Amino acid sequence: MQEYVVYKRVSTQEQGRSGLGLEAQERDIGLFLDGFSEVPYAVVATFTDILSGADSDRPELTAALDVCRKTGATLLVSKLDRLSRKVSAIAALMDDKRLTFRVASMPYADKFQLHIYAALAEQEREFISMRTRAALAEAKAKGKKLGGLRDKTMKRNAVIQANAAARADKVAGIIEPLREAGKPLREIADHLNKARVATARGGQWQASQVKRVLDRLSSAE
Repeated sequence: MQEYVVYKRVSTQEQGRSGLGLEAQERDIGLFLDGFSEVPYAVVATFTDILSGADSDRPELTAALDVCRKTGATLLVSKLDRLSRKVSAIAALMDDKRLTFRVASMPYADKFQLHIYAALAEQEREFISMRTRAALAEAKAKGKKLGGLRDKTMKRNAVIQANAAARADKVAGIIEPLREAGKPLREIADHLNKARVATARGGQWQASQVKRVLDRLSSAE
């Protein structure tokens, strides 16, 4: 029988929003167990940390890992960032010969793919942070004082624009070569979906979304 130890993590802010963070993780884990797990299976234990993703002291994760190592059960999380947002931490878990883990939202991903995904996600977060700081510095250099309701809106808009630009840059390596090869927008969207590259909202790509990314990449040149 396949045995699992389920681990969930939410920040105090997510938990404050009526537990929606936990509900989403429970939903994804349930979908994995029902549609992708070997059968029969059993969930032998469940652990939940309520703390920031940047917090390295996670007592419930430590307990979950201990159970997995002792019993041979597989650690199951809803998303890779529930384990950690650091590539080094993910790599250390992958190198642990006494541990196996699965990611519910990426049911077919092997260790190599998970490592690449973690690295890309870390790069994206770093780039978004840099892009946001640059956008705010540019606004300040143009004489716009950052303060008050209007300027808070400007800050928020700058962050949104920076995030959108970072996401466009992330998929440029897939979209631009296909477009240069003459592939239609719909076919490019199909390639992204087959590669399991999610949109900003975690959905499927459409031709119109591919066009928006191409337009954004073109305007950034």
